[in-house]
Amino acid sequence: MTTPPLKLPEIPAAEQSPLVQQLLQIILQQQEEIQTLKEEIQRLKGLKGKPKIEPSRLEAEASQEESLEDKAGQRTSKRKKRKKTAQLTIHHDEVVKAEAVPEGAVFKGYQDYVVQDLLIRPDNTRYRLEQWQVPDGSYVIAAVPEAVRGRHYGPTLISYLLHQYHHQHVTQPLLLEQLWELGIEISAGQLSRLLIEGQEIFHDEKAELLGVGIETARYLQTDDTGARHQGQNGYCTSIGNELFAWFASTQRKSRINFLELRRATHQDYVVNGGALEYMARQGLPKAKLAVLELQGGSFATKAQWQAHLKSLGMTGPRHVQIATEGALMGSLLAHGFAVDMAIMSDDAGQFNVFEHALCWIHAERGINRLIPLNDPHRQAQSWIRRQIWNVYADLKAYQAAPHETLKVRIRADFEALCATHTTFATLNQALKRLHRSKAELLLVLDKPWLPLHNNLSERDIREYVKKRKISGSTRSELGRQCRDTFTSLKKTCRKHGISFWDYLKDRVSRVNAILPLPDVIRRAAQAKA
Repeated sequence: MTTPPLKLPEIPAAEQSPLVQQLLQIILQQQEEIQTLKEEIQRLKGLKGKPKIEPSRLEAEASQEESLEDKAGQRTSKRKKRKKTAQLTIHHDEVVKAEAVPEGAVFKGYQDYVVQDLLIRPDNTRYRLEQWQVPDGSYVIAAVPEAVRGRHYGPTLISYLLHQYHHQHVTQPLLLEQLWELGIEISAGQLSRLLIEGQEIFHDEKAELLGVGIETARYLQTDDTGARHQGQNGYCTSIGNELFAWFASTQRKSRINFLELRRATHQDYVVNGGALEYMARQGLPKAKLAVLELQGGSFATKAQWQAHLKSLGMTGPRHVQIATEGALMGSLLAHGFAVDMAIMSDDAGQFNVFEHALCWIHAERGINRLIPLNDPHRQAQSWIRRQIWNVYADLKAYQAAPHETLKVRIRADFEALCATHTTFATLNQALKRLHRSKAELLLVLDKPWLPLHNNLSERDIREYVKKRKISGSTRSELGRQCRDTFTSLKKTCRKHGISFWDYLKDRVSRVNAILPLPDVIRRAAQAKA
């Protein structure tokens, strides 16, 4: 039998001596620790119980914004009802004769009855290649058609396998069983090779996405999630915005890792003014900073950079870390990365570089998750959350029509909100933390095009999470590369209303009628400018 939680008696504010307030704070911290331990016990037992936390209104508003996105082949509103078959391509007509037509009836044409169906069956082709022997004894043999050259499985079948595996998350054993039942002669090894080998055209196209995305962007959004590989913990980082999505899996997550990924195709380390400024800001000793500034230079590979640091006697982990982060930022700046480009994240430290913007939903969630001890605490928490929603609503209004008067008012309201003092000590601490994030939360006042939340990036990386839950970890480097590549291409196609099935079939059949995705991104960016 579960013991009901004890409820503290109400203590008037006038009777709350410093000792009483300190004891209440200790009780609150203990309750939070107990709740955390309960959740951990449930997780270890495989239970799904979660604390009942009122959903954030900010998140609800963001979800409403997301639901307005158009999806290929999907109605955006029930009120916009249209005839289901109006856009269908009719592949063949079949006339059905009427039975028992009375004498004297007049023919009045046809009434259409449309049936949608699929043809799911093997379609094997034998190419009979002409061969001619010329007088010198050699042979001239007809060439295999381009669409199937070098492979014995057709483009539709290969596209279907890629679509099922990388889009529908069907596992290889299930795909293999399905193919056998349909009468396709294929082994488990052949299926695996079709899914991960020979995908250079896709890897090359994905490799260009990040560079073009950064080139055309005014802001970037980023997030990461766990991605086990070869039985070891790893991470997948997502970088993108409304025009593209790009994923890369690595064995670690850190600021160095994030900066390395953001270099896209570049691999150098550069010591320039921007790099030295960053190193100084991070507290690199002046003597070491002076040596790096004196030597300067650009280093083509990681090995060369590490050798350079060693030659300078810089071996301390903290100093090496700061110098490497600075050299990576120097590389970005040297290759044209805009210093004022904002990066939005959920406040993970590795993403806090250049101009950094924070997600309002994550910021408000810290208030929402506090556990009040009594009614005054609950009332204070509810009031603070309402004020946050009011500031959020004003920010949305400012984005729609930027105005200096509204900008000043929002800043004043935010200051007043964070300066609020309540009887809920933990809430007061949360407000102080919120105030320390003021510049990042209100960056949108200087850049009204910035989103207010990071839901787009979280929605993008959810694709990777689903795949991880179904298939577990990747085993080969090629398999991990394919997962990153096809997730990047799929999410980018979706952002531009391109059918991923059409895209796969176009590339596999080597027709290339669909524009390269980097060109699609450039055109979309120009249209928005």
